Amino acid sequence: MKVRDAVELVRLPAVLTIPGDSFAGGAAAGWPYGKRGWAMPAASACFYLAGMALNDYADRELDAVERPERPIPSGRVSPGEALALASGLTGAGLGIATAVGGRAALRIAVPVAAAAWTYDLAAKDTPAGPAVMASARGLDVLLGAGGRPRRAALPACAVAGHTLGVTTLSRGEVHGGSRRTGLAALATTASAATAAVVAALPRRQRTGPHDTAPSGAAVPHRATASNRANAIRRATASAAFAATYVGTVGRAQVRAARNPDAATVRTATGAGVRGVIGLQAALVAGTGAIGLAGGLLAAGPIARLASKVVSPT
Repeated sequence: MKVRDAVELVRLPAVLTIPGDSFAGGAAAGWPYGKRGWAMPAASACFYLAGMALNDYADRELDAVERPERPIPSGRVSPGEALALASGLTGAGLGIATAVGGRAALRIAVPVAAAAWTYDLAAKDTPAGPAVMASARGLDVLLGAGGRPRRAALPACAVAGHTLGVTTLSRGEVHGGSRRTGLAALATTASAATAAVVAALPRRQRTGPHDTAPSGAAVPHRATASNRANAIRRATASAAFAATYVGTVGRAQVRAARNPDAATVRTATGAGVRGVIGLQAALVAGTGAIGLAGGLLAAGPIARLASKVVSPT
């Protein structure tokens, strides 16, 4: 198996859409892994790439008819090589997660991997397929949250909702979709963007002359005003990133709803795969990590350029 063929097999450019999952979960949970948390996206990337390789292994007979140019049906990669690569990447993901977060991370990493394998080998062509894929991405967000999953529940739901819409839409990539599917995907995009902005809003508002700190000490007006200013800044930044997300993903889905032929649906699916970066950036910005959010968003143009060489779908 040549490197170029492996890159095509795992849709390597699409891996740029993955780090934001665990960053969104980590930011929402207050970075539970500390400095080690920066390695968690590597575990997520391994699971994602494994799923891509396993997808082509599972679809090899169908691809021989519908997409004979793909690595396995074209003979450039054998089914055994694809399965071995998927297994190796899954094992690497589990190992990294354990090294970073111990048993707490492993308890989430195992379901992430299980969801990916279940989708590719059993659920993909069933009505449950999109929901299984959505659960994999939602759990991936929780992987970044460590032992604090409740704090990252809303970001996880936002990413899962986005994935549900894109995966459902992607079923029309070969034979075309329907107006209803395009509109449903658009609805999940709007809901995910709304969730990102809601997650950025202050969880509790106080109206008295002084707020009370956890220690019981009074917090003067100045601190309260500063906290409110920071909250407004976070919410504004999150809304801006969310608007970018809706503008890129939503526009393509509107076109797919108006004209759901296979080519338009493929374009909308590709926009959805790459566009999750904007949603992740909105979620991260909502926690105050605006610089990191900007860094995530910068990966979007890179993924778009790379997708012209290797298709992400």
